[in-house]
Amino acid sequence: MKIAVDAMGGDFAPRVVVEGAVAAAEEFDVEILLVGAEKPVKRELERLNFQGAKITLVDAPETISMGEGLMSLRRKNRSSIFVGTELVKKGEADAFISMGNTAAVTYISKKVLGSLEGIEKPGLALLIPTLKGVSLLIDVGASANCEPHHLVQFAVMGKIFMETALNRQNPTVALMSIGEEKTKGNDLTLEAYERLQASPLNFIGNVEGKDIYSGVADIIVSDGFTGNVALKVSEGVVETMLAMAKHEITKNLLAKVGFLLLKHHLKKIYKKIDYSEYGGAHLLGVKGICIIGHGRSNHKAVKNAIRVGKEIVAQKLQEKIQEEIGKFVQAYKGVTA
Repeated sequence: MKIAVDAMGGDFAPRVVVEGAVAAAEEFDVEILLVGAEKPVKRELERLNFQGAKITLVDAPETISMGEGLMSLRRKNRSSIFVGTELVKKGEADAFISMGNTAAVTYISKKVLGSLEGIEKPGLALLIPTLKGVSLLIDVGASANCEPHHLVQFAVMGKIFMETALNRQNPTVALMSIGEEKTKGNDLTLEAYERLQASPLNFIGNVEGKDIYSGVADIIVSDGFTGNVALKVSEGVVETMLAMAKHEITKNLLAKVGFLLLKHHLKKIYKKIDYSEYGGAHLLGVKGICIIGHGRSNHKAVKNAIRVGKEIVAQKLQEKIQEEIGKFVQAYKGVTA
């Protein structure tokens, strides 16, 4: 199995990406194609004194930064993102992993790999921890501007993902809105509600932002703008609360003793909510496996994103999604188009 990794993607590339790739090659027994500018990537490999045969450098002289717009994406056809997705397109890699510009990875993946039958916009699907296990949040940033039928398509892809990857048959689907009542929301969510209700999906209605981590639904559907904001807010809250707790603990001896008693359990809780444990989100809707990670990912997040890619390849998840999505969309054109 070969996994192409964007060595230049992310706030701390190529250093943390190369570190994560080396760790993944050693731990997960997978061959890594490191795609990026040859000199800096080689320098990082030499710094780590990596001598193994499981990492191959694929030169991509151009880099797309986190803030670049559409025009520059079209010009840079030798970027690490473009070259990496080309490797998947040609069958030279089984999956592509990037911690880089989400908009760039989404645009180039759709352009190079193409879209699945009946899917107009890709959705970035992320498994999130809940009180009942995990739920799938889609979209968390791939498609900011959506029409109601796009949200139905996200729900269909989420259903197939949950049934295939987690064996959750007939998973429940909820729509993120500003209230549980069907009359709450904007034009997008109001019409999406009607379409989801008319679909054969196991739709249970609206959920609010506070319900994301409750496990009330197996799949929570949102446009990419709202989903990304909700995800980033929750990450910020967790980090802020941890910082506040750390500050309070240092104030007195009793708090320090209490912390020592709870330290083991707090570590287990933190591991569940730590984004680096989940690695990245699966870009559903394109003809190939693409995992997009957090821009500020550390080496651990990169390693785990590669693990996620390997698991999806091993499960033949992409092939199953492609097979099932066409059947569903053809049968229910009225609500998915």
